[in-house]
Amino acid sequence: MTESKEKNMCGIERTLIVFKPDAVQRGIVGEILQRFERVGLKIIGVKMVAPGREHYFAHYETIGKMVTRRGEEIFDMTLDMMMDGPVIAMVLEGVEAVAVVRKIVGPTEPKSADMGTIRGDYSHVSFGYANECQKGVPNLIHASGDPDEAAQEVAHWFKPEELMDYATLNEKFTR
Repeated sequence: MTESKEKNMCGIERTLIVFKPDAVQRGIVGEILQRFERVGLKIIGVKMVAPGREHYFAHYETIGKMVTRRGEEIFDMTLDMMMDGPVIAMVLEGVEAVAVVRKIVGPTEPKSADMGTIRGDYSHVSFGYANECQKGVPNLIHASGDPDEAAQEVAHWFKPEELMDYATLNEKFTR
């Protein structure tokens, strides 16, 4: 059995996170990243990029189905906001990584996020405010919604050779 199949059978998942332009420009990427590392998630891919609109369109529309969820106008505002500067894309790996990351990040709307989550601690804007002011929601980070979406997103943002396979001390306790 291959190592990747073994990992999958044991609940080891990969998930994509993207530090959005607001996180990068505020200089809080390291502070946020620390939360993922502290729970034992492993960074297996990372890069700073400034993708074009087509890349974001494919990410949000094709993979995330955002147009059907929130409407075309909000979709365009989100694309504009993402184009506001570079982002840091990262692949994390760990036991049930998708759910763990979603729990740490908090809900999409910062106003609804509990204190202790990334969005609850570092942002506050509501969907209502963003809609009224015709802006994207500055919620700092994108996190894959489920394991299937994560697999598609990782493949969209990273080539297989950009993902590293190595052992961490934390894995001693999860393998």
